Amino acid sequence: MDKKKLGKTGEILALSFLKNLGYTILERNYRTKCGEIDIIARDKNEIAFIEVKTRSSDIFGLPQEAVNRKKISKIEKTSIIYLEKNKISTSTPIRYEVLSIIKNNNNCIFKIIPIE
Repeated sequence: MDKKKLGKTGEILALSFLKNLGYTILERNYRTKCGEIDIIARDKNEIAFIEVKTRSSDIFGLPQEAVNRKKISKIEKTSIIYLEKNKISTSTPIRYEVLSIIKNNNNCIFKIIPIE
């Protein structure tokens, strides 16, 4: 499977995985001039800004290792725009996460990693 198709498949798997955990999906592929956030979701009283990374194996490193400081900065800037545009209170708890997926054949390993 090529990288682009694997990424799209990963995002679909991520939506199902997050819904099963009780997340409410607010946005998919939210884009601004600053960047893009793959998934914005509500988890209980928090809003989670989630970057989905999918790989077919960990031979070349774990999926979350592809999220560098520059990408995190773009996610943070984009999240501020989202919060302001949607008039979400500054007192609303937020968090940033990477949803790491290793998908090979019919097996998937999911891991949520907080971005600090």
